[in-house]
Amino acid sequence: MADPSSYRPKPGQIPDSPGVYKFRDEHRRVIYVGKAKNLRQRLANYFQDLAGLHPRTRTMVTTAASVEWTVVSTEVEALQLEYSWIKEFDPRFNVKYRDDKSYPYLAVTLNEQFPRVQVMRGAKKKGVRYFGPYGHAWAIRETVDLMLRVFPVRTCSAGVFKNAERTGRPCLLGYIGKCSAPCVGRVTPEEHRDLAEDFCDFMAGRTGTYIRRLEKDMTDAAEEMEYERAARLRDDAEALKRAMEKSAVVLADATDADLIAVAEDELEAAVQIFHVRGGRVRGQRGWVTDKVEAVDTSGLVEHALQQLYGEESGDAVPKEVLVPALPEDPDSVSQWLADRRGSQVSLRIPQRGDKKDLMGTVQRNAQQALGLHKTKRASDLTTRSRALEEIAEALGLGTAPLRVECFDISHLQGDDVVASMVVFEDGLARKSEYRRFQIKGFEGQDDVRSMHEVIGRRFKRYLQEKERTGEWEEPPAPGGPAGAATTGPAPGGPAPTGPVPAVPDDIPGREEPREDDGRPKRFAYPPQLLVVDGGQPQVAAAKRALDELGIDDIAVCGLAKRLEEVWLPDDDDPVVLPRSSEGLYLLQRIRDEAHRFAITYQRAKRAKRIRSSPLDDVPGLGDTRKHALIKHFGSVKKLRQATIDQICEVPGIGRRTAESVAAAFAQAAPAAPAVNTATGEIIEEDDGGSST
Repeated sequence: MADPSSYRPKPGQIPDSPGVYKFRDEHRRVIYVGKAKNLRQRLANYFQDLAGLHPRTRTMVTTAASVEWTVVSTEVEALQLEYSWIKEFDPRFNVKYRDDKSYPYLAVTLNEQFPRVQVMRGAKKKGVRYFGPYGHAWAIRETVDLMLRVFPVRTCSAGVFKNAERTGRPCLLGYIGKCSAPCVGRVTPEEHRDLAEDFCDFMAGRTGTYIRRLEKDMTDAAEEMEYERAARLRDDAEALKRAMEKSAVVLADATDADLIAVAEDELEAAVQIFHVRGGRVRGQRGWVTDKVEAVDTSGLVEHALQQLYGEESGDAVPKEVLVPALPEDPDSVSQWLADRRGSQVSLRIPQRGDKKDLMGTVQRNAQQALGLHKTKRASDLTTRSRALEEIAEALGLGTAPLRVECFDISHLQGDDVVASMVVFEDGLARKSEYRRFQIKGFEGQDDVRSMHEVIGRRFKRYLQEKERTGEWEEPPAPGGPAGAATTGPAPGGPAPTGPVPAVPDDIPGREEPREDDGRPKRFAYPPQLLVVDGGQPQVAAAKRALDELGIDDIAVCGLAKRLEEVWLPDDDDPVVLPRSSEGLYLLQRIRDEAHRFAITYQRAKRAKRIRSSPLDDVPGLGDTRKHALIKHFGSVKKLRQATIDQICEVPGIGRRTAESVAAAFAQAAPAAPAVNTATGEIIEEDDGGSST
């Protein structure tokens, strides 16, 4: 690990002009490429105190061994050079989007003497007009089949075309009128090219002209009593309309725009693009990337624009590009897009109307794509097996940890402190065995002490289950081997809150121990690996809790959020798993699931406390009679002011219950009045008061 000060340029060496810079490692490999309006100011940010850097940036500068730069004249040139270098060097610390599938395009080979319509994938070729991308190749073929009635362009391969030229006989499409058969000279090369260009114009969104022309020709043919020709023209117009219906109208007819949305979490990001041409969605594509550099939504958008339009020109770059956040230098990016298009390009965030609504749809697609990517990666059996093996190797375990339990603490400024326990078996979440805890041993905020309490309570219950079922082993004679449960059972802690879980599926190769009523035991199994959300202090607390119970056959580790480092008990240095490690990815998923489960419980607990009322403390008063009281008096405030006799007037409320209600309100401190934060006005409770 290099010290950035060892290769920091001398003061005054770095120019203050626009440029692009490269960080290289000790083997001279480029590991990061960036651009800047002012190279001196930007590079100075990398050579500050390491504690002030983002964790990913810190990793990059300590991996690098040198930095170099190239001065350019404008920010637009810097943007183009940055894209070229990222493509050339493939730096490991730059965000690089990868297609989550190989999207098919509808292509027209205008670079040939007789242009051909076909489905194409992969890299784009010069002189070929592309439309799409499409989600499925069959969608392209259905559209082409409808349009060949009106634009009978060649679709055959070069071999079929040459064979038809040699024999003088066209293929089947030529006989049924879906190809103009240039192979046998039915049309000249110029006439066939005109058909291909008309086909491209229609696909580009200029649809109204052709449909109106067909309808006029149909009317003229009918007036001249050429009914067969009129019927054919009618069918041609209907075919074009059906082809148009396959792309929903979402914006005004003249709108050509690309809409880009980003969904992200701490580790990955997904980008979705909708291509709108002529007001219709003509294509869609998506990318997924690991966030290997410190980048926000604006940076993700800029990287997406570079990859999307880096090799495009002309009409492939639309007039409008709508994004969820503008790049750091929107003017330079807009100018770069305009240079590639050859005319002005509007880069903006939609604020209202149909464009904002469509952006919401694109955003939902991005969220679904990110979720699907995570699900696919997590559900692959081979990937899960490799992840468990990597964890075992990194932590020095004898076998892969088939059962992993993870604990997390959640609170809001020390209030409503709760904890979660999630269980993963064979790399998959086992939600039926999730547990949640309330911290009861003390008041206030202390994550380390909370972790110690929760681990202790969970494994006290485990020891109690072993003793109750006769699995308990007496302590061995002095000098004998120590086991996981060789000290007597510790006093049981309070049971965790929450409903009794449903019966889980049986674990292959192991019989599920069950209670007398058929339910599985709540804490019957120990994990092979215990993970805590946190660093060294939390790990030490968990290990101390296990030591106090005499349990020494469960591995313990912690995953710290800041640097994604794995901490082990009694180790001064963390275990750093490779960024691409499936083992690290699995640990992150387990940690994130524990965090989600904990914060969901904490929010629900806080919401329940906020919604509570003195009526909750009245014994024997259920929800039905609570609602009857509120409905009768109209608000909790009026109920608080009512006499016992007035409360007795409510149907179903006897005198004893009325006295209990009055006593509950008398003991409860009056609630603080609600205040309208906009006006400062105190809000009275006459309209229904607080909820029960």
